Amino acid sequence: MLSMHSHGKSQNRRAAAPFPTPNPSPGGSPRRPAPRNWPVSRGGGDGVMPPGGGGCRHGSAAQDHPPATVLRDEEDPLLVLARLASQEKKQKQHEYEYEQEQEQPAVSIPEGPLAEILARVPYRSLCRFKCVSKPWLALCSSRDICKRSPQTLSGFFYYDSDALLSFCNLNGRGPPLVDPSLPFLRERYKLIFVKGFCAGLLLCTCWESCSMGGESHYVVCNPATKEWTVLPPIVIPAEEVSHRLHPIPYLGFDATIPTCFAVFAPLRKGQSDSGIVAIYSSQTGQWTYVQSKWSARTHIDHVRKRHVLLDGTMHLTTRQKSIVTVDMEGKVWREIKMPDRLPSNVDIVSIGKSQGRLYAWQIDNRHDRQLYIWVLEDYGTGKWILKHTVNVLELFRRPGSISVFSVYPDCNVGVLNDREKIGKPCRNGYDTYDMFAVHPDCNVIFLTDKKKMTISYNLDNHKVEIICTESIHGLPYIPCFAELPVNWSLRVGAASSTQNGTPPL
Repeated sequence: MLSMHSHGKSQNRRAAAPFPTPNPSPGGSPRRPAPRNWPVSRGGGDGVMPPGGGGCRHGSAAQDHPPATVLRDEEDPLLVLARLASQEKKQKQHEYEYEQEQEQPAVSIPEGPLAEILARVPYRSLCRFKCVSKPWLALCSSRDICKRSPQTLSGFFYYDSDALLSFCNLNGRGPPLVDPSLPFLRERYKLIFVKGFCAGLLLCTCWESCSMGGESHYVVCNPATKEWTVLPPIVIPAEEVSHRLHPIPYLGFDATIPTCFAVFAPLRKGQSDSGIVAIYSSQTGQWTYVQSKWSARTHIDHVRKRHVLLDGTMHLTTRQKSIVTVDMEGKVWREIKMPDRLPSNVDIVSIGKSQGRLYAWQIDNRHDRQLYIWVLEDYGTGKWILKHTVNVLELFRRPGSISVFSVYPDCNVGVLNDREKIGKPCRNGYDTYDMFAVHPDCNVIFLTDKKKMTISYNLDNHKVEIICTESIHGLPYIPCFAELPVNWSLRVGAASSTQNGTPPL
């Protein structure tokens, strides 16, 4: 408890009487004791006396002793004195404890139960704890705690209407959790283009000049820790140099096994795949070149670039409505057929990962705008089950307001309400919609009308949230604070170039 001191001008005030009595009346004559059943007045007039004497002749602006106590006929003065002494002792004890707390040094990182508890707190809540005090800021900023804190989807990287990289928080409020300008890369590179994202890491193509005509580098970076590394250039095999092959890279990283990441780069020849896949491993720091075991008629959909890393295997969609897979060592190749009886043979089929399972979905934009979502039930046999269907038009026609509160604390997703109407969007027969992501930890999907609205939809309780009032087709971002490969630091900023290599595209 803070001690309270008088700030009056008088420095030599008399000590408080051992037996406090009510202040005298303004006239100077002593006041009669009130009858026993009447309320006792402690100041001049009819009101109750404020602390410190109420501003009368013997009062003060602030009090430095316990409030005056009116003596009753049956009260023993010695008991009153003992009670006052006890109050003063407690006050001094509180003052001492407060001073001891202020003199304690900053809290060091504990090794015991507190650290174990904080390591299990979601990252967003951990950030809130940093605002409690400076010791809590130091504690919750510990890398050992942050890297173990369970992470979930926090937002989306996307390119805005001005072709600038932006970031949208999932809850629609507050400044971005990460700086989308990637300032830690700007110290070296003038032009940066994000090619892909996987589990907290970004794959970028970077130029040291402001022109895309010069030499470029592949850079893998972690926006949360600001670590980054430059990949060596892809060297086209001598027998394929004349074919003008172009690599199309896909990043693979599993935050639960953060010891390595991989980049898969099918080499494209004109409008088709050459059958050669370059695979980079952070463990070796080198590219290996393998011949694909997929069908010769397989053409990866490099326009949409839908890809998922699941159980150490890269999954890529094809233009033939199938999914091709390859493990991180380039030894196991497979092709999985899309669900049977797709509602549209024209609209794109996309894939994603949620709760450790592979998802596929399609919106029939040519007919009734119906969304179909499947889950791969049996990975061995390639059996799909239809998980959910919903009319997308109905989702975007629901009035509501931008996220006001969160009802999914683990997913950071809120609900619509009717407090602030934004009205029903006007739709026509030419509108198209896109589902661009599925939440990795719960049954929530994300859709855009490609014009002015992006929403989330909960498959379990059918709740809708407006993420933002613009169309985004973003890359899901999940913060990663895990320890990255040690040899990253050996290659940071140390990009090498060879005359036989081709610059990344």
